[in-house]
Amino acid sequence: MRELALARKLGVALVAWGEADYPARLQAIDDAPPLLTVRGNATALTRPTVAIVGSRNASGAGLKFTQMIARELGDAGFLVVSGLARGIDAAAHKASLAAGTVAVLAGGQDRIYPAEHASLLEAMLPNGAALSEMPLGWEPRAADFPRRNRLISGLSLGVVIVEAAKRSGSLITARCALEQGREVFAVPGSPLDPRAEGTNGLIKQGATPVTETADIVSALQPIMERHEWFVREPGQDILPGDDEPADDERARIISLLGPAPVGIDDLVRLAQSSPAVVRMVLLELEIAGRIERHGGGLVSLV
Repeated sequence: MRELALARKLGVALVAWGEADYPARLQAIDDAPPLLTVRGNATALTRPTVAIVGSRNASGAGLKFTQMIARELGDAGFLVVSGLARGIDAAAHKASLAAGTVAVLAGGQDRIYPAEHASLLEAMLPNGAALSEMPLGWEPRAADFPRRNRLISGLSLGVVIVEAAKRSGSLITARCALEQGREVFAVPGSPLDPRAEGTNGLIKQGATPVTETADIVSALQPIMERHEWFVREPGQDILPGDDEPADDERARIISLLGPAPVGIDDLVRLAQSSPAVVRMVLLELEIAGRIERHGGGLVSLV
């Protein structure tokens, strides 16, 4: 009861998995939190979302580029999500205040980290929101930040990494995005700058390089047009039964696979199947150990 009273005082809503206000994209991931705390404009979470994350020790060029793409993504109708950290995260939030931005917190709604970003978070609430899976009063620990990162990617259609060192936490977000089937974008940087080592490595692994906002929008537009996101029912591990592929459709999709990686989008187009059916077949093959997933939404037969 004390926590409920504190939540009402802070304007925090408790949203359970399966409720209408629970973000649909986040609900689709395997380890979606059973309960979220949300503060601010919860309707913003229904918009198409792009995550922007990167180095806390960001370069001037990285901060400037982050501000540009965050502002332009907002103008294009996207909600920007990040982790409220110093550097790239803060720049993304600040540049998208007017259009709407969401901060995913590693601690409770009353334990903002870093503390100096409390005023920035308050400025975000009219058009955006703060979201956490942690209870009120929870002080964020080092282990909570990687957990937080999976929510950042889970909320999003795609994740943009602006700057990341070789062992950056932003690379954890990129890995989560790949595991969740999200698009991964990386901003190339100088090979002499350690802050670009992680992003340049992602591009080598198949991430989509970004030199302008149009690179992100053009990659995400087909995904939004197909409305491919689904919501898991309680206890359900695969897509709804209505998307069960026919034998000939399954055979057609498998015939398009080979040792060379192919994009999931290309499989949908070539097989003339729905995204849900293609993902169902890929899930079956993955469980059987017959496919390998690569960066950039690519798959190949083992």
